[in-house]
Amino acid sequence: MPRTPPHALLLLILLLACPGLARAAATIDKVQIEGIEDELMVENINVALSLNDVLGDRLGESRLEYLLGEAEAQTREALEPFGYYTPTIKVDARRSGATEDERVTVVIQIALGEPVRVRRSSISIDGEGHEDRYLKEDLADFAPRVGEIFDHTTYEASKLKIVRRLADRGYFDADFTQRKVEVTRAEHAADVDLAWVSGIRYDMGPTTFHQTYFVDGLLDKLVYWEEGSYFHQGKLDRLRESLLGLDYFANIDIQANPDKAVDGQVPIDVNLSLAKRTLYTAGVSYGSESGPGIRLGLDRRYINSRGHKLSTQLDYATKRKILTSQYRIPAFKWLDGWFAIGLQASDEQTDYIDLRHVEFFASRSGQITEDWTAVASIHTLRERWAYYDESEVDDQGNLVNLYRYATFTYPQLKADYLNAPVGSNRPDKLAGSVVLRGGVEGAGSDANFAQLHIRARWSREFGRNSALIFRGEVGHTYTNALVDMPPSLRFFAGGDGSIRGYAWREVGPRSGDYALGAKNVVTGSAEYEWYPNSGQFGGAVFVDTGSAFNSYKASSSTEEGVTSFDGDDDGSFNLRTGIGIGLRWRSPVGPVRLDIAHGLNDPDSQFQIYLNIGTSL
Repeated sequence: MPRTPPHALLLLILLLACPGLARAAATIDKVQIEGIEDELMVENINVALSLNDVLGDRLGESRLEYLLGEAEAQTREALEPFGYYTPTIKVDARRSGATEDERVTVVIQIALGEPVRVRRSSISIDGEGHEDRYLKEDLADFAPRVGEIFDHTTYEASKLKIVRRLADRGYFDADFTQRKVEVTRAEHAADVDLAWVSGIRYDMGPTTFHQTYFVDGLLDKLVYWEEGSYFHQGKLDRLRESLLGLDYFANIDIQANPDKAVDGQVPIDVNLSLAKRTLYTAGVSYGSESGPGIRLGLDRRYINSRGHKLSTQLDYATKRKILTSQYRIPAFKWLDGWFAIGLQASDEQTDYIDLRHVEFFASRSGQITEDWTAVASIHTLRERWAYYDESEVDDQGNLVNLYRYATFTYPQLKADYLNAPVGSNRPDKLAGSVVLRGGVEGAGSDANFAQLHIRARWSREFGRNSALIFRGEVGHTYTNALVDMPPSLRFFAGGDGSIRGYAWREVGPRSGDYALGAKNVVTGSAEYEWYPNSGQFGGAVFVDTGSAFNSYKASSSTEEGVTSFDGDDDGSFNLRTGIGIGLRWRSPVGPVRLDIAHGLNDPDSQFQIYLNIGTSL
């Protein structure tokens, strides 16, 4: 009888002892989690599973068996942060395909079982922080509470909130004296013991600005707190926002130094590096009324060591040219803000109007509260305009425009409100503005008038995938001499930001096809945005409505001092409504909105298209 070769005998013994070695390599197609509906739990399990790291790879049987054995322990550990310490877990490898190309679907079946709940919770702060009102509120709000599931994420967030509050309110010596959580699996119970000693609350020490360009004392005016007052991180955050608003600096680093405190006062170091002095901008533009054009800008962030600024912008299009220049001087001693003087000049030669406008202004701006800013200003304008349908023919047969002229000098107060500052996570955002202006005949103005204009925008976000947006506008002019008011002081409606589905300034009193402007304006909008899977691209549906009008009566009328124009609209209240859809893109430079809308009440065009980049009111 022939002898069996030793190496063949060894192979036979190994195959008999380890039948799994006889199987060919297998490929894991997918991993299924069953028995759990919570998406966060499923995501945490998938992150923990080593099986997901080898999807699509060909594995030997021993490697596969090892990973399947690890899956149960990894799943169990992944469920503990959610308070489930005793789940029942079954791992099943379902095979299919030919032996030489076997495919495996791993199914992990989970029964969560009874969760661990907080049985006892002892959380305290000793020292000066024991009587701190805000720290007391944090302790009262600490979660999870007794009887609630011991969720690790909730617990860590509550603990971190107190740690940050201690630091923000100047308890720099605070430390744990007790930090323990005991979980008794058999009793499904967790006992929480947390204790801090706060130490003293430090005060605001001297603030030092480290910069070499601006005159001494200029930036000191931005420090609104008194030296020796209680330390609070919010004071430093407010200072940072003020410095950012100056646009002087490329880098702002504000550091509190408790290790250098003297008599309980923490010195503040503000390290600043200058931004580039001059900023040039250039771009192209196009408007259905103005035609193609270019935009050029020059900004001198700081002209001298006293922080003066100069900004000049030119928008030069085929049918409309606008030049704006403004010189600003810091006004930090009372209310963060600026003194400014400026000039705006424009020349508009569209299909229906010939308009030239020159306006000088001087203003004082300031930050009133965290949410309110205000600008008080005085304006002087000179305006000349003519509508082409009012032209007449001279003796040589040439068209001669019938020009009108207006001179107005008036004070103006504008207040802006925003309840969601930079960095805010508040889902409800309200923004708005109120403008009040008025002039007196014989005191620099051609007519008596007073004007109020209010705009507001409110949005409510639902997670990251949808939002509801409402926008409104109300304006009224008190005057009995509207014919003497220049177009720049009249109200118009239609177009993006007003009533989509209608062209710019299409809605309101008209002479033939030409918008004339009105005493009043009322517009409103409702819009819903949706981003599938919380992605960068989404869509929107909206409805806009409103009108610009002279008379509140819904019929033809002529008020005293108001011309009754011949044409499509005599100035009475006629509601116009537009509906549409849009595309949305959360781009790196801000939101991009492309809308197409249709007016429901005899629009000049069946459809209007609008493109917008950036955040609007």
